[in-house]
Amino acid sequence: MTGTDRSPEVLWRPDPDAAPRIADFARTVGIDPHDYDALWRWSVAEPDAFWQAVWRFFDVPGDGEPSPALADASMPGAVWFPDVRLNYAEAMLRLPGRADADVVVVARSQSRADVRLTAAQLRDQVARARAGLKRAGVVRGDRVAAYAPNAPETLVLLLAAASLGAVFSSCAPEFGVQSVVDRWKQTEPTVVLAVDGYRYGAKPVDRRGEVADIVDALPSVETLVWLPYLEPEAPVPAIDGTATTTWDELLGEPGELAFERLPFDAPLYVLYSSGTTGLPKPIVHGHGGITLEHLKSLGLHHDFGADDVFFWFSTTGWMMWNLLVSGLLTGSTIVLWDGNPAHPDLGQLWRDADELGVTYFGTSAPFLLQCRKEGIVPSEIGDMSTLSGVGSTGAPLPAEGFRWVYDAVGDHVHLQSVSGGTDVCAAFVGAAPTVPVYAGEISCRCLGAAVESFDEDGEPVVGSLGELVITAPMPSMPVGFWGDDDGSRYRAAYFEDIEGVWRHGDWITITDRGTCTITGRSDATLNRGGVRLGTAEFYTVVESLPEVRDSLVVHLEDDEGGAGTLVLLVSLADPDGTDVDALRTSVARELRTRLSPRHVPDELHVVRALPRTLSGKKLEVPVKKILRGVPADEAATRGALADPSALDEVAAVAASR
Repeated sequence: MTGTDRSPEVLWRPDPDAAPRIADFARTVGIDPHDYDALWRWSVAEPDAFWQAVWRFFDVPGDGEPSPALADASMPGAVWFPDVRLNYAEAMLRLPGRADADVVVVARSQSRADVRLTAAQLRDQVARARAGLKRAGVVRGDRVAAYAPNAPETLVLLLAAASLGAVFSSCAPEFGVQSVVDRWKQTEPTVVLAVDGYRYGAKPVDRRGEVADIVDALPSVETLVWLPYLEPEAPVPAIDGTATTTWDELLGEPGELAFERLPFDAPLYVLYSSGTTGLPKPIVHGHGGITLEHLKSLGLHHDFGADDVFFWFSTTGWMMWNLLVSGLLTGSTIVLWDGNPAHPDLGQLWRDADELGVTYFGTSAPFLLQCRKEGIVPSEIGDMSTLSGVGSTGAPLPAEGFRWVYDAVGDHVHLQSVSGGTDVCAAFVGAAPTVPVYAGEISCRCLGAAVESFDEDGEPVVGSLGELVITAPMPSMPVGFWGDDDGSRYRAAYFEDIEGVWRHGDWITITDRGTCTITGRSDATLNRGGVRLGTAEFYTVVESLPEVRDSLVVHLEDDEGGAGTLVLLVSLADPDGTDVDALRTSVARELRTRLSPRHVPDELHVVRALPRTLSGKKLEVPVKKILRGVPADEAATRGALADPSALDEVAAVAASR
């Protein structure tokens, strides 16, 4: 639905009597607090004034004057806040509005009992970990890594490393050896925190062998910090040439809580791309960019403060973990949750939200859609009255998902469908407390994000599908890629297609109301008869069928300019009890009726599983390559997949065609 069509259903409107922080911010800069569009336009037209205002509004601790904010607006090559020095960990541990005895971290795990940390305990643990890292010889610029789950120890290590000016990175313990080595051999950590294993639902997963293999493959590692997470008595492994200590020993001595104030673009941590078609990109984020961007996002767009309890289901291998822990910047209590979100059933996270008093529940669009599909009604599972917001990301959330949230969770919650990426560790588009929520649409472009939809001629368009681009710098755009000394790899990733413009690789439609819809990756477009079809709406229809567990669609172009072949792969909810011929008929009928005849696949193949990344992204481009005849191991890196054997399923389809 475009901006010129009849507006879709409004599911939530701002409370005119509410006083969100974004309204206060708008008043401080002289803009009508009820006119979000005016605030957004000012934020992208005057980035220097906007980001100075964000700095001053949140009173970021640091040295020097936050003026200018943007000394050079080149892309790439923007220069932000050249005259300030700060430290992300210092801003985090300020914990505005919280007393020493307040609980600020709640950790729930299927591997061990709950852990709660007060503000004083968190600061003490960071100080002790900082002292332990110094004893291990860590200095500014060294890399510190964690092969660890979403647990307090991972957070403490991040903050301790940041306080020293060391550079942090994490991999979730479900990552295989090759996936971890492909990431860390690029950044060469000297200290690695590792767990012995974890429990995923009722299943114990031993990772001791993987830890030994990872450390053996990384000559840079001087110290292994052992965290017995699955088995409290798990012995410290002996690895030739590597000093070993335990987490308790690392924190064994008190230390000073001090912070090295650093330049705005000093490296804070390295996040990695999925690495499905080559080495993962080591994306370097800076202290200043992350501090400001996350304060803006969580403080203004999410309206978090000291009374909030913030949960977002994530592993330490996904950027949402980095956003989750930044809840501390606003003084919020953060909930770190580790395990299988579907154990013993999909209602567990909602029960925990009730028990823990969560005020903001963040998850993925596939999780919400699966809850809908299985008939989960959170408001009947627990008391959702304390919940003020629900966040969704990871994939487009269709209108049906929006309506399910308001029907099954509650009509009082503010649903925030957001989209951004690891590349900026933030959102480009999302929601705000002062704009309504329309069914199936992302509410707004984020403050400070100059998002446009470009047509094939590189011109901005409204109301029609185009490339999602960013036309002005954001503070959390990467400092660069690790080891990319001349910046060529960084430029090629985002800037080689349109000079001076960040091309993100998504299809987006922006309406004249300022809302938008994202309809899939632009490199996975279905182009039939000259009409571009996004994949998101396709999946919404196919996966609404009860027989279908998962689906993936690709378009194989005709070299002679014909219509090509639309190939649909599906995995089944009940492989033994499904009539595949009847399913083909159902799929064709639903797609023809709900979308168009162009969406009806030419081929439908049933597979046991479909390839997804460890963070749940569908691998449309590698699947297309395999169906074109590229060997599976050349099309994708198995270690980057949640189920590597799914590639063999696709290869079997390719061989059978």
